[in-house]
Amino acid sequence: MTKRSDAITKGFERTPQRALLMGTGVPRQEMEKPFIGIATSFTDLIPGHIGMRDLERFIEKGVHTGGGYSFLFGIPGVCDGIAMGHRGMHYSLPTRELIADMIESVAEAHRLDGLVLLTNCDKITPGMLMAAARLDIPCIVVTAGPMMTGRGEQGRRFSFVTDTFEAMARYKAGVIDAKELQVCEDEACPTAGSCQGLFTANTMAILTEAMGMSLVRCGTALAVSSLKRRIAFASGEKVVELVRQGITPRQIMTKEAFENAIRVDLALGGSSNTVLHLLAIAREAGIDLPLEEFDRLSRETPQLASMNPGGVHFMEDLDAAGGVPAVLWQLRDRILDNPTLTGPTIRQIVDSVASVNDEVVHPVETPVRPEGGIAILRGNLAPEGAVVKQSGVSESMMVFEGKARCFNSEEDAMAALMGGRIVPGDLVVIRYEGPKGGPGMREMLAPTAALMGLGLGESVALITDGRFSGGTRGPCIGHISPEAAEGGTIALVEEGDVIRLDIPNRILELKVDEATLAERRSRWQAPEPKIKSGWLARYASVVTSAGTGAICKA
Repeated sequence: MTKRSDAITKGFERTPQRALLMGTGVPRQEMEKPFIGIATSFTDLIPGHIGMRDLERFIEKGVHTGGGYSFLFGIPGVCDGIAMGHRGMHYSLPTRELIADMIESVAEAHRLDGLVLLTNCDKITPGMLMAAARLDIPCIVVTAGPMMTGRGEQGRRFSFVTDTFEAMARYKAGVIDAKELQVCEDEACPTAGSCQGLFTANTMAILTEAMGMSLVRCGTALAVSSLKRRIAFASGEKVVELVRQGITPRQIMTKEAFENAIRVDLALGGSSNTVLHLLAIAREAGIDLPLEEFDRLSRETPQLASMNPGGVHFMEDLDAAGGVPAVLWQLRDRILDNPTLTGPTIRQIVDSVASVNDEVVHPVETPVRPEGGIAILRGNLAPEGAVVKQSGVSESMMVFEGKARCFNSEEDAMAALMGGRIVPGDLVVIRYEGPKGGPGMREMLAPTAALMGLGLGESVALITDGRFSGGTRGPCIGHISPEAAEGGTIALVEEGDVIRLDIPNRILELKVDEATLAERRSRWQAPEPKIKSGWLARYASVVTSAGTGAICKA
Protein backbone atom coordinates (compact mmCIF):
# COMPACT_ATOMS: atom_id res chain seq x y z
CA MET A 1 0.00 0.00 0.00
CA THR A 2 1.32 3.43 -0.94
CA LYS A 3 0.96 5.78 1.99
CA ARG A 4 1.24 9.55 2.44
CA SER A 5 3.80 8.90 5.16
CA ASP A 6 6.09 7.19 2.60
CA ALA A 7 7.19 10.75 1.77
CA ILE A 8 9.03 10.89 5.13
CA THR A 9 9.91 7.21 5.68
CA LYS A 10 10.99 5.74 2.32
CA GLY A 11 14.32 6.02 0.47
CA PHE A 12 17.84 7.06 1.41
CA GLU A 13 16.85 10.70 0.80
CA ARG A 14 14.65 10.52 3.92
CA THR A 15 17.45 9.51 6.28
CA PRO A 16 17.12 12.85 8.18
CA GLN A 17 13.37 12.43 8.60
CA ARG A 18 13.72 8.85 9.83
CA ALA A 19 16.41 9.94 12.27
CA LEU A 20 14.07 12.56 13.72
CA LEU A 21 11.21 10.06 13.97
CA MET A 22 13.50 7.62 15.74
CA GLY A 23 14.49 10.50 17.98
CA THR A 24 10.88 10.62 19.16
CA GLY A 25 11.07 6.91 20.01
CA VAL A 26 9.49 5.40 16.89
CA PRO A 27 10.96 1.90 16.34
CA ARG A 28 12.30 1.37 12.82
CA GLN A 29 9.89 -1.47 12.09
CA GLU A 30 6.89 0.72 12.98
CA MET A 31 7.64 3.05 10.08
CA GLU A 32 6.01 0.55 7.73
CA LYS A 33 2.66 1.10 9.44
CA PRO A 34 0.12 3.88 8.69
CA PHE A 35 0.92 7.02 10.68
CA ILE A 36 -2.19 8.16 12.51
CA GLY A 37 -2.41 11.60 14.06
CA ILE A 38 -4.62 12.01 17.14
CA ALA A 39 -5.65 15.66 17.20
CA THR A 40 -6.68 16.16 20.80
CA SER A 41 -8.26 19.25 22.29
CA PHE A 42 -7.53 18.17 25.87
CA THR A 43 -7.30 21.07 28.29
CA ASP A 44 -7.71 21.62 32.00
CA LEU A 45 -9.82 24.69 31.21
CA ILE A 46 -12.99 23.05 29.86
CA PRO A 47 -15.19 20.50 31.66
CA GLY A 48 -16.00 18.87 28.34
CA HIS A 49 -12.31 18.20 27.72
CA ILE A 50 -10.80 17.29 31.08
CA GLY A 51 -11.55 13.59 30.51
CA MET A 52 -9.72 13.39 27.20
CA ARG A 53 -6.44 12.07 28.64
CA ASP A 54 -8.34 8.85 29.32
CA LEU A 55 -9.87 8.73 25.83
CA GLU A 56 -6.48 9.43 24.24
CA ARG A 57 -5.16 6.21 25.82
CA PHE A 58 -8.01 4.16 24.42
CA ILE A 59 -7.68 5.70 20.96
CA GLU A 60 -3.95 4.91 21.01
CA LYS A 61 -4.69 1.32 22.01
CA GLY A 62 -7.16 1.04 19.15
CA VAL A 63 -4.76 2.48 16.58
CA HIS A 64 -1.99 0.06 17.58
CA THR A 65 -4.39 -2.88 17.75
CA GLY A 66 -5.53 -1.98 14.24
CA GLY A 67 -1.97 -2.00 12.93
CA GLY A 68 -1.16 1.72 12.88
CA TYR A 69 1.26 3.95 14.75
CA SER A 70 -0.21 6.93 16.58
CA PHE A 71 1.04 10.45 17.27
CA LEU A 72 -0.73 12.84 19.63
CA PHE A 73 -0.80 16.55 18.88
CA GLY A 74 -2.65 19.34 20.64
CA ILE A 75 -5.43 21.61 19.43
CA PRO A 76 -6.65 24.61 21.47
CA GLY A 77 -10.12 24.96 22.91
CA VAL A 78 -12.19 27.82 24.27
CA CYS A 79 -14.98 27.26 26.80
CA ASP A 80 -17.85 29.46 25.66
CA GLY A 81 -19.37 29.48 29.14
CA ILE A 82 -16.18 30.83 30.70
CA ALA A 83 -15.60 33.23 27.80
CA MET A 84 -19.20 34.52 27.94
CA GLY A 85 -19.99 38.15 28.65
CA HIS A 86 -16.52 39.72 28.35
CA ARG A 87 -13.70 40.30 25.86
CA GLY A 88 -12.92 36.60 25.73
CA MET A 89 -16.04 35.76 23.72
CA HIS A 90 -14.65 37.69 20.74
CA TYR A 91 -12.19 34.82 20.33
CA SER A 92 -14.57 31.87 20.38
CA LEU A 93 -15.92 31.65 16.83
CA PRO A 94 -12.60 32.72 15.25
CA THR A 95 -10.91 29.71 16.89
CA ARG A 96 -12.95 27.51 14.56
CA GLU A 97 -10.81 28.76 11.66
CA LEU A 98 -7.58 28.43 13.64
CA ILE A 99 -8.42 24.82 14.56
CA ALA A 100 -9.07 23.87 10.95
CA ASP A 101 -5.85 25.57 9.83
CA MET A 102 -3.76 23.96 12.59
CA ILE A 103 -4.95 20.44 11.82
CA GLU A 104 -4.34 21.00 8.11
CA SER A 105 -0.84 22.31 8.87
CA VAL A 106 0.22 19.42 11.12
CA ALA A 107 -1.28 16.70 8.90
CA GLU A 108 0.29 18.08 5.73
CA ALA A 109 3.67 18.97 7.23
CA HIS A 110 4.11 15.48 8.71
CA ARG A 111 2.36 13.57 5.90
CA LEU A 112 0.02 11.75 8.27
CA ASP A 113 -1.96 8.93 6.70
CA GLY A 114 -5.08 9.41 8.80
CA LEU A 115 -6.51 11.32 11.74
CA VAL A 116 -8.59 10.70 14.82
CA LEU A 117 -10.17 13.99 15.82
CA LEU A 118 -10.84 14.05 19.58
CA THR A 119 -13.15 16.94 20.34
CA ASN A 120 -16.21 18.02 22.28
CA CYS A 121 -17.15 21.67 22.54
CA ASP A 122 -18.79 24.35 20.50
CA LYS A 123 -16.31 25.58 17.88
CA ILE A 124 -13.82 22.75 18.22
CA THR A 125 -15.97 20.04 16.66
CA PRO A 126 -16.93 22.10 13.57
CA GLY A 127 -13.33 23.27 13.21
CA MET A 128 -12.16 19.66 13.16
CA LEU A 129 -14.86 18.67 10.66
CA MET A 130 -13.80 21.58 8.43
CA ALA A 131 -10.24 20.27 8.53
CA ALA A 132 -11.39 16.74 7.73
CA ALA A 133 -13.35 17.93 4.71
CA ARG A 134 -10.53 20.19 3.52
CA LEU A 135 -7.77 17.57 3.84
CA ASP A 136 -9.93 14.68 2.60
CA ILE A 137 -7.65 12.06 4.13
CA PRO A 138 -9.08 9.22 6.25
CA CYS A 139 -10.48 10.75 9.44
CA ILE A 140 -12.82 9.74 12.23
CA VAL A 141 -14.27 11.99 14.93
CA VAL A 142 -14.55 11.08 18.60
CA THR A 143 -16.69 13.50 20.59
CA ALA A 144 -15.90 13.18 24.29
CA GLY A 145 -19.52 13.18 25.43
CA PRO A 146 -21.99 15.09 27.62
CA MET A 147 -21.83 15.45 31.40
CA MET A 148 -24.40 14.10 33.82
CA THR A 149 -27.01 16.40 35.31
CA GLY A 150 -26.58 17.51 38.90
CA ARG A 151 -28.84 15.92 41.50
CA GLY A 152 -30.83 17.65 44.22
CA GLU A 153 -33.65 17.05 46.64
CA GLN A 154 -36.92 15.47 45.50
CA GLY A 155 -35.41 14.35 42.19
CA ARG A 156 -34.43 17.82 41.01
CA ARG A 157 -31.87 17.81 38.21
CA PHE A 158 -29.48 20.71 37.77
CA SER A 159 -27.96 21.87 34.48
CA PHE A 160 -25.48 24.52 33.46
CA VAL A 161 -27.54 27.19 31.69
CA THR A 162 -30.77 26.98 33.70
CA ASP A 163 -28.95 26.85 37.01
CA THR A 164 -26.25 29.44 36.43
CA PHE A 165 -27.10 32.09 33.83
CA GLU A 166 -30.86 32.01 34.34
CA ALA A 167 -30.47 31.47 38.09
CA MET A 168 -28.32 34.60 38.25
CA ALA A 169 -31.18 36.65 36.80
CA ARG A 170 -33.72 34.97 39.12
CA TYR A 171 -31.53 35.95 42.06
CA LYS A 172 -31.37 39.54 40.78
CA ALA A 173 -35.18 39.54 40.54
CA GLY A 174 -35.51 38.20 44.10
CA VAL A 175 -37.03 34.88 43.01
CA ILE A 176 -34.28 32.84 44.71
CA ASP A 177 -31.95 33.73 47.58
CA ALA A 178 -28.16 33.60 47.84
CA LYS A 179 -28.24 30.12 49.38
CA GLU A 180 -30.22 28.67 46.46
CA LEU A 181 -27.91 30.43 44.00
CA GLN A 182 -24.93 28.78 45.72
CA VAL A 183 -26.60 25.36 45.44
CA CYS A 184 -27.06 25.97 41.70
CA GLU A 185 -23.41 26.93 41.34
CA ASP A 186 -22.29 23.82 43.22
CA GLU A 187 -24.50 21.35 41.34
CA ALA A 188 -24.70 22.70 37.77
CA CYS A 189 -21.55 20.94 36.46
CA PRO A 190 -21.07 17.72 38.47
CA THR A 191 -18.90 15.68 36.08
CA ALA A 192 -16.63 15.91 33.08
CA GLY A 193 -18.41 16.43 29.78
CA SER A 194 -20.14 18.97 27.59
CA CYS A 195 -23.09 20.83 29.11
CA GLN A 196 -26.09 18.59 29.65
CA GLY A 197 -28.72 20.02 27.32
CA LEU A 198 -28.96 20.24 23.56
CA PHE A 199 -26.57 23.16 23.33
CA THR A 200 -24.08 23.66 20.49
CA ALA A 201 -21.50 21.11 21.64
CA ASN A 202 -23.97 18.26 21.97
CA THR A 203 -25.88 19.26 18.86
CA MET A 204 -22.68 19.15 16.80
CA ALA A 205 -21.73 15.77 18.31
CA ILE A 206 -25.12 14.40 17.27
CA LEU A 207 -24.87 15.85 13.77
CA THR A 208 -21.36 14.41 13.37
CA GLU A 209 -22.78 10.96 14.04
CA ALA A 210 -25.81 11.62 11.82
CA MET A 211 -23.47 12.50 8.95
CA GLY A 212 -21.59 9.24 9.45
CA MET A 213 -18.33 10.81 10.63
CA SER A 214 -18.27 9.10 14.03
CA LEU A 215 -19.25 5.66 15.27
CA VAL A 216 -22.79 4.77 16.33
CA ARG A 217 -23.72 6.12 19.79
CA CYS A 218 -20.66 8.40 19.88
CA GLY A 219 -22.85 11.51 19.69
CA THR A 220 -24.74 10.79 22.92
CA ALA A 221 -22.63 8.36 24.99
CA LEU A 222 -21.81 10.08 28.28
CA ALA A 223 -18.32 11.37 28.99
CA VAL A 224 -18.12 9.32 32.17
CA SER A 225 -19.26 6.04 30.58
CA SER A 226 -17.28 2.94 29.78
CA LEU A 227 -19.14 2.95 26.45
CA LYS A 228 -17.30 6.14 25.51
CA ARG A 229 -13.98 4.39 26.22
CA ARG A 230 -14.99 1.49 23.99
CA ILE A 231 -16.03 3.89 21.22
CA ALA A 232 -12.64 5.61 21.52
CA PHE A 233 -10.84 2.27 21.18
CA ALA A 234 -12.99 1.19 18.22
CA SER A 235 -12.43 4.55 16.51
CA GLY A 236 -8.68 4.07 16.75
CA GLU A 237 -9.01 0.65 15.15
CA LYS A 238 -11.41 1.93 12.50
CA VAL A 239 -9.22 4.76 11.25
CA VAL A 240 -6.46 2.32 10.29
CA GLU A 241 -9.03 0.34 8.32
CA LEU A 242 -10.17 3.55 6.62
CA VAL A 243 -6.59 4.27 5.57
CA ARG A 244 -6.19 0.82 4.08
CA GLN A 245 -9.53 1.07 2.27
CA GLY A 246 -8.95 4.63 1.08
CA ILE A 247 -12.19 5.94 2.59
CA THR A 248 -12.10 9.70 3.04
CA PRO A 249 -14.47 12.32 4.50
CA ARG A 250 -15.80 13.64 1.21
CA GLN A 251 -17.08 10.16 0.40
CA ILE A 252 -19.14 10.37 3.60
CA MET A 253 -20.03 14.08 3.84
CA THR A 254 -22.25 14.17 0.78
CA LYS A 255 -25.24 16.40 0.11
CA GLU A 256 -27.42 13.59 1.49
CA ALA A 257 -25.35 13.50 4.69
CA PHE A 258 -25.86 17.21 5.27
CA GLU A 259 -29.59 16.93 4.63
CA ASN A 260 -29.85 14.07 7.12
CA ALA A 261 -27.89 16.06 9.69
CA ILE A 262 -30.14 19.08 9.27
CA ARG A 263 -33.26 16.92 9.66
CA VAL A 264 -31.91 15.38 12.87
CA ASP A 265 -31.06 18.87 14.15
CA LEU A 266 -34.56 20.11 13.35
CA ALA A 267 -36.23 17.07 14.87
CA LEU A 268 -34.37 17.55 18.16
CA GLY A 269 -34.63 21.34 18.32
CA GLY A 270 -30.86 21.82 18.39
CA SER A 271 -28.66 24.88 18.59
CA SER A 272 -29.03 27.71 16.07
CA ASN A 273 -25.21 27.80 15.80
CA THR A 274 -25.34 24.65 13.72
CA VAL A 275 -26.47 26.80 10.79
CA LEU A 276 -23.16 28.67 10.84
CA HIS A 277 -21.16 25.49 11.26
CA LEU A 278 -22.87 23.28 8.70
CA LEU A 279 -22.58 26.04 6.08
CA ALA A 280 -18.84 26.30 6.77
CA ILE A 281 -18.24 22.53 6.79
CA ALA A 282 -20.23 22.09 3.56
CA ARG A 283 -18.09 24.70 1.85
CA GLU A 284 -14.92 22.81 2.80
CA ALA A 285 -16.52 19.59 1.53
CA GLY A 286 -17.41 21.18 -1.81
CA ILE A 287 -21.15 20.88 -1.15
CA ASP A 288 -23.61 23.60 -2.20
CA LEU A 289 -25.72 24.22 0.92
CA PRO A 290 -27.82 27.41 0.70
CA LEU A 291 -29.29 28.96 3.83
CA GLU A 292 -32.79 28.34 2.46
CA GLU A 293 -32.24 24.60 2.76
CA PHE A 294 -32.63 24.83 6.54
CA ASP A 295 -36.01 26.47 6.22
CA ARG A 296 -37.24 24.14 3.49
CA LEU A 297 -36.43 21.13 5.62
CA SER A 298 -37.84 22.76 8.75
CA ARG A 299 -41.23 23.16 7.09
CA GLU A 300 -41.45 19.41 6.46
CA THR A 301 -39.59 18.01 9.49
CA PRO A 302 -41.53 17.96 12.78
CA GLN A 303 -39.86 18.53 16.13
CA LEU A 304 -39.87 15.15 17.85
CA ALA A 305 -38.11 15.83 21.17
CA SER A 306 -38.43 18.26 24.04
CA MET A 307 -34.81 18.83 24.97
CA ASN A 308 -33.28 21.15 27.55
CA PRO A 309 -32.87 24.16 27.55
CA GLY A 310 -36.31 24.76 26.04
CA GLY A 311 -37.71 21.38 27.03
CA VAL A 312 -37.64 18.72 29.70
CA HIS A 313 -35.15 16.05 28.60
CA PHE A 314 -31.35 15.98 28.88
CA MET A 315 -28.62 14.24 26.89
CA GLU A 316 -28.55 11.31 29.31
CA ASP A 317 -32.27 10.79 28.55
CA LEU A 318 -31.70 10.90 24.80
CA ASP A 319 -28.84 8.42 25.06
CA ALA A 320 -30.97 6.03 27.11
CA ALA A 321 -33.80 6.42 24.58
CA GLY A 322 -31.59 5.10 21.78
CA GLY A 323 -29.47 8.10 20.80
CA VAL A 324 -29.05 9.20 17.20
CA PRO A 325 -30.27 5.86 15.74
CA ALA A 326 -33.57 6.37 17.59
CA VAL A 327 -34.02 9.79 15.97
CA LEU A 328 -33.11 8.40 12.55
CA TRP A 329 -35.61 5.58 13.06
CA GLN A 330 -38.44 7.97 13.86
CA LEU A 331 -37.48 9.99 10.75
CA ARG A 332 -36.93 6.87 8.64
CA ASP A 333 -39.32 7.90 5.82
CA ARG A 334 -37.49 11.22 5.44
CA ILE A 335 -33.88 10.10 5.86
CA LEU A 336 -31.72 9.59 2.75
CA ASP A 337 -29.40 6.62 2.52
CA ASN A 338 -25.72 7.46 2.72
CA PRO A 339 -22.45 5.68 3.55
CA THR A 340 -20.88 6.08 7.00
CA LEU A 341 -17.40 5.54 8.41
CA THR A 342 -18.88 2.87 10.63
CA GLY A 343 -19.44 0.47 7.72
CA PRO A 344 -23.23 0.11 7.56
CA THR A 345 -25.09 2.76 5.59
CA ILE A 346 -27.54 5.09 7.30
CA ARG A 347 -30.43 2.94 6.08
CA GLN A 348 -28.81 -0.17 7.55
CA ILE A 349 -28.33 1.61 10.87
CA VAL A 350 -32.01 2.60 10.86
CA ASP A 351 -33.06 -0.97 10.08
CA SER A 352 -30.98 -2.28 13.00
CA VAL A 353 -32.83 -0.23 15.64
CA ALA A 354 -34.54 -2.60 18.06
CA SER A 355 -36.44 -0.15 20.27
CA VAL A 356 -37.05 3.56 20.82
CA ASN A 357 -38.38 5.32 23.90
CA ASP A 358 -41.04 7.38 22.16
CA GLU A 359 -41.69 9.45 25.27
CA VAL A 360 -38.29 11.05 24.62
CA VAL A 361 -38.21 10.82 20.80
CA HIS A 362 -41.78 11.06 19.57
CA PRO A 363 -43.14 9.42 16.42
CA VAL A 364 -43.71 11.82 13.53
CA GLU A 365 -47.46 11.28 13.94
CA THR A 366 -47.40 12.83 17.45
CA PRO A 367 -44.66 15.48 17.32
CA VAL A 368 -43.78 18.02 19.98
CA ARG A 369 -44.29 20.68 17.31
CA PRO A 370 -45.30 20.39 13.67
CA GLU A 371 -42.17 22.12 12.36
CA GLY A 372 -38.46 21.75 13.02
CA GLY A 373 -36.50 23.58 15.66
CA ILE A 374 -34.89 26.25 13.45
CA ALA A 375 -36.48 28.86 11.18
CA ILE A 376 -34.88 31.29 8.73
CA LEU A 377 -36.42 34.75 8.76
CA ARG A 378 -36.21 37.45 6.11
CA GLY A 379 -37.51 40.96 5.58
CA ASN A 380 -36.17 44.48 5.23
CA LEU A 381 -34.32 44.04 8.52
CA ALA A 382 -32.62 40.83 7.38
CA PRO A 383 -32.61 40.63 3.57
CA GLU A 384 -29.85 38.00 3.65
CA GLY A 385 -31.47 36.04 6.45
CA ALA A 386 -31.69 35.68 10.22
CA VAL A 387 -31.94 32.58 12.40
CA VAL A 388 -34.27 31.74 15.28
CA LYS A 389 -34.41 28.61 17.40
CA GLN A 390 -38.19 28.38 17.24
CA SER A 391 -38.19 25.25 19.40
CA GLY A 392 -37.33 27.54 22.32
CA VAL A 393 -40.02 30.16 21.62
CA SER A 394 -43.42 29.94 23.31
CA GLU A 395 -46.56 29.97 21.17
CA SER A 396 -47.52 33.38 22.58
CA MET A 397 -44.29 34.96 21.26
CA MET A 398 -44.23 33.43 17.78
CA VAL A 399 -45.74 36.69 16.56
CA PHE A 400 -44.63 39.87 18.32
CA GLU A 401 -44.48 43.58 17.65
CA GLY A 402 -42.38 45.82 19.86
CA LYS A 403 -40.59 49.14 20.15
CA ALA A 404 -36.86 49.07 19.47
CA ARG A 405 -34.42 49.60 22.32
CA CYS A 406 -31.06 49.98 20.59
CA PHE A 407 -27.66 49.01 21.99
CA ASN A 408 -24.34 49.00 20.18
CA SER A 409 -22.82 46.30 22.37
CA GLU A 410 -23.82 43.34 24.49
CA GLU A 411 -22.51 45.09 27.60
CA ASP A 412 -24.81 48.08 27.14
CA ALA A 413 -27.82 45.81 26.64
CA MET A 414 -26.94 43.73 29.69
CA ALA A 415 -26.64 46.85 31.85
CA ALA A 416 -30.09 47.99 30.72
CA LEU A 417 -31.60 44.58 31.47
CA MET A 418 -30.07 44.22 34.90
CA GLY A 419 -30.84 47.87 35.65
CA GLY A 420 -34.55 47.35 35.08
CA ARG A 421 -34.71 49.63 32.02
CA ILE A 422 -36.26 47.01 29.70
CA VAL A 423 -40.02 46.63 30.08
CA PRO A 424 -42.77 44.50 28.49
CA GLY A 425 -43.38 45.49 24.88
CA ASP A 426 -39.73 46.34 24.20
CA LEU A 427 -37.71 44.72 21.46
CA VAL A 428 -34.03 44.74 22.35
CA VAL A 429 -31.67 45.39 19.41
CA ILE A 430 -28.01 44.46 19.95
CA ARG A 431 -25.85 45.39 16.98
CA TYR A 432 -22.22 45.74 15.92
CA GLU A 433 -21.68 42.25 17.32
CA GLY A 434 -21.53 40.35 14.00
CA PRO A 435 -18.55 38.46 12.55
CA LYS A 436 -16.88 41.68 11.38
CA GLY A 437 -18.34 44.18 13.83
CA GLY A 438 -17.81 42.18 17.01
CA PRO A 439 -15.40 41.09 15.80
CA GLY A 440 -16.02 37.39 16.27
CA MET A 441 -19.83 37.30 16.49
CA ARG A 442 -20.08 36.83 20.23
CA GLU A 443 -22.61 34.49 21.79
CA MET A 444 -25.07 36.34 23.99
CA LEU A 445 -26.26 33.87 26.56
CA ALA A 446 -26.11 36.42 29.38
CA PRO A 447 -28.78 38.82 28.01
CA THR A 448 -31.02 36.03 26.72
CA ALA A 449 -30.81 34.17 30.01
CA ALA A 450 -31.47 37.45 31.83
CA LEU A 451 -34.67 37.92 29.81
CA MET A 452 -35.91 34.54 30.96
CA GLY A 453 -34.69 34.86 34.52
CA LEU A 454 -36.28 38.31 34.90
CA GLY A 455 -39.61 36.98 33.71
CA LEU A 456 -39.54 38.94 30.42
CA GLY A 457 -39.43 35.94 28.06
CA GLU A 458 -43.15 36.27 27.31
CA SER A 459 -43.18 40.03 26.74
CA VAL A 460 -39.80 41.11 25.30
CA ALA A 461 -37.97 39.93 22.15
CA LEU A 462 -34.30 40.34 21.24
CA ILE A 463 -32.62 40.61 17.84
CA THR A 464 -28.93 40.83 17.00
CA ASP A 465 -26.34 40.50 14.27
CA GLY A 466 -24.44 38.42 16.81
CA ARG A 467 -25.34 34.90 17.76
CA PHE A 468 -26.67 32.92 20.68
CA SER A 469 -25.56 30.07 22.85
CA GLY A 470 -27.13 26.72 22.18
CA GLY A 471 -28.52 27.24 25.67
CA THR A 472 -30.61 30.21 24.59
CA ARG A 473 -34.38 29.99 24.71
CA GLY A 474 -37.06 32.58 24.17
CA PRO A 475 -37.87 34.98 21.30
CA CYS A 476 -34.25 35.67 20.32
CA ILE A 477 -33.29 36.19 16.67
CA GLY A 478 -29.63 36.19 15.64
CA HIS A 479 -27.31 36.06 12.64
CA ILE A 480 -29.02 39.11 11.07
CA SER A 481 -27.38 39.66 7.69
CA PRO A 482 -26.02 41.98 6.47
CA GLU A 483 -24.62 42.95 9.83
CA ALA A 484 -24.49 46.49 11.20
CA ALA A 485 -20.76 46.90 10.56
CA GLU A 486 -21.44 46.39 6.84
CA GLY A 487 -24.24 48.95 6.81
CA GLY A 488 -27.07 46.44 7.14
CA THR A 489 -30.54 47.72 7.98
CA ILE A 490 -30.02 46.80 11.64
CA ALA A 491 -27.54 49.70 11.79
CA LEU A 492 -30.33 52.11 10.80
CA VAL A 493 -32.81 51.18 13.53
CA GLU A 494 -33.58 54.04 15.91
CA GLU A 495 -34.95 54.07 19.43
CA GLY A 496 -38.71 53.58 19.40
CA ASP A 497 -38.99 52.16 15.87
CA VAL A 498 -41.57 49.41 15.59
CA ILE A 499 -40.29 45.95 14.63
CA ARG A 500 -42.52 43.04 13.74
CA LEU A 501 -41.53 39.43 14.31
CA ASP A 502 -43.65 36.77 12.61
CA ILE A 503 -41.97 33.37 12.90
CA PRO A 504 -44.75 31.29 11.27
CA ASN A 505 -44.51 33.48 8.16
CA ARG A 506 -40.71 33.86 8.48
CA ILE A 507 -40.81 37.67 8.61
CA LEU A 508 -38.57 40.13 10.45
CA GLU A 509 -39.65 43.63 9.48
CA LEU A 510 -38.65 47.13 10.50
CA LYS A 511 -41.83 49.19 10.09
CA VAL A 512 -40.10 52.25 8.68
CA ASP A 513 -40.70 53.43 5.10
CA GLU A 514 -38.00 53.17 2.46
CA ALA A 515 -37.60 56.92 2.06
CA THR A 516 -36.79 57.31 5.75
CA LEU A 517 -34.39 54.37 5.62
CA ALA A 518 -32.66 55.88 2.58
CA GLU A 519 -32.21 59.16 4.44
CA ARG A 520 -30.79 57.34 7.47
CA ARG A 521 -28.49 55.34 5.24
CA SER A 522 -27.08 58.50 3.69
CA ARG A 523 -26.09 59.68 7.20
CA TRP A 524 -24.69 56.34 8.41
CA GLN A 525 -20.95 56.02 8.86
CA ALA A 526 -19.10 52.83 9.69
CA PRO A 527 -17.82 52.98 13.26
CA GLU A 528 -14.22 52.60 14.27
CA PRO A 529 -13.26 48.93 14.69
CA LYS A 530 -13.61 47.79 18.30
CA ILE A 531 -10.34 45.86 18.07
CA LYS A 532 -7.56 47.21 15.87
CA SER A 533 -4.64 44.84 16.42
CA GLY A 534 -3.79 41.16 16.72
CA TRP A 535 -5.55 38.10 15.38
CA LEU A 536 -9.05 39.53 15.74
CA ALA A 537 -8.20 42.54 13.55
CA ARG A 538 -6.96 40.19 10.84
CA TYR A 539 -10.07 38.01 11.27
CA ALA A 540 -12.38 41.01 10.86
CA SER A 541 -10.71 41.91 7.56
CA VAL A 542 -11.44 38.54 5.93
CA VAL A 543 -14.58 37.10 7.58
CA THR A 544 -17.85 36.90 5.65
CA SER A 545 -21.41 37.36 6.87
CA ALA A 546 -23.34 34.93 9.03
CA GLY A 547 -25.56 34.11 6.06
CA THR A 548 -22.61 32.34 4.43
CA GLY A 549 -21.35 30.66 7.60
CA ALA A 550 -18.98 33.40 8.84
CA ILE A 551 -16.15 31.79 6.90
CA CYS A 552 -12.80 33.41 6.17
CA LYS A 553 -12.26 34.44 2.57
CA ALA A 554 -9.27 32.81 0.92
